[in-house]
Amino acid sequence: MADNVEIQGQIDPRFNRVKEAFAENFAAKGEVGAAVAITLDNRPVADLWAGFSDRAKTTPWTRDTIVNVWSTTKGPAAMCLHRLAEQGRLDLNAPVAGYWPEFAQAGKDKVPVSYLLNHKAGLPALKQKMPDEMLYDWDAMTSALAAHTPWWEPGTRHGYHAFTYGYLIGEVLRRITGISLGAYLQKEIAQPLGLDFHIGLGAEHDGRVAQMIGADPPPPGERNLFTEAFKDPESVSYKALSNPASLMKVKTINTREWRGAEIAAANGHGTARALARLYGALACGGQVDGIHVLSADNIRRCYTEQSRGQDAVLLRETRFALGFMLPQPGTAHDRNPHNFGHSGAGGSIAYADPDARVGFAYIMNKMRTDAVLDTRAAALIDAMYASL
Repeated sequence: MADNVEIQGQIDPRFNRVKEAFAENFAAKGEVGAAVAITLDNRPVADLWAGFSDRAKTTPWTRDTIVNVWSTTKGPAAMCLHRLAEQGRLDLNAPVAGYWPEFAQAGKDKVPVSYLLNHKAGLPALKQKMPDEMLYDWDAMTSALAAHTPWWEPGTRHGYHAFTYGYLIGEVLRRITGISLGAYLQKEIAQPLGLDFHIGLGAEHDGRVAQMIGADPPPPGERNLFTEAFKDPESVSYKALSNPASLMKVKTINTREWRGAEIAAANGHGTARALARLYGALACGGQVDGIHVLSADNIRRCYTEQSRGQDAVLLRETRFALGFMLPQPGTAHDRNPHNFGHSGAGGSIAYADPDARVGFAYIMNKMRTDAVLDTRAAALIDAMYASL
């Protein structure tokens, strides 16, 4: 039994089931610190937090605690490219090389921007061994990717670009705008909407960042991606998740170096409140409080399937639209056909449900190894739909 924790925040009584499920996550599922937020028709109906922001359980998780959300970062990052497309500054079907000429190397001259978003580009990892510091060297990473030969013929299959995704789409955006993806996100989306979400976190925020806590070993017999991927050090799965060796290490994630870098596939830091508000706007036609986020046509692109089938990296069946995960086989957030968003390693998830006009986000600091969708998030999602 976990320590008793006080659930804090606000909730519409209609959604008390969510509060009960949130409390149960602490009581029975090993939760340490977490937050969940839901919007309905652009109105906050749940904004809850509880627990502790550190492993020692000495620092309470507060309203303004932020945490690294791993690949849940990919959703806000993708919104930046969709917004550029809406502005007429980016053609998602045009060759990447038209914006980033060096990318044409190694036969990649015709690869469209869309392949960077739907994981068909064939660049989920670098084959050569990378030093740890290269992770924080934007020019070195993008130059290496531009020169790299694809692992497969682009467009013929898909494989999750777990970390390279951020450098690839971020460099296209930088070539067009002259600024980084993190800066564009702040200027175009986060600041206008009042979102506490950052890709490239300033040191002034370090005092409110929750410490990431690694996952316990999976139970015997439970399928585990990392165990499978790490069987062959030369495989694309191994390289995508552990090249450089510091990738996916909790000791890396808890450093100032990681927080301050712009690793736009995996190092977004923010609140559940921010993510729910952002996805809630997309669930309600692309606007919130009179502020425009994306047009209806661009929102449709966010949930139109682009990739489906056996994933060359994750070694299971996956589905993607342009930059967003679609409901995966066996997940709990597939209630409606147009749901789209993204989950992150260890358990976080945020998504839009345009049919229910819902924005949902769950973030935490205690990682788990659930194969498809974290059971803590699944319980909250079940409770949310039961409340609608």
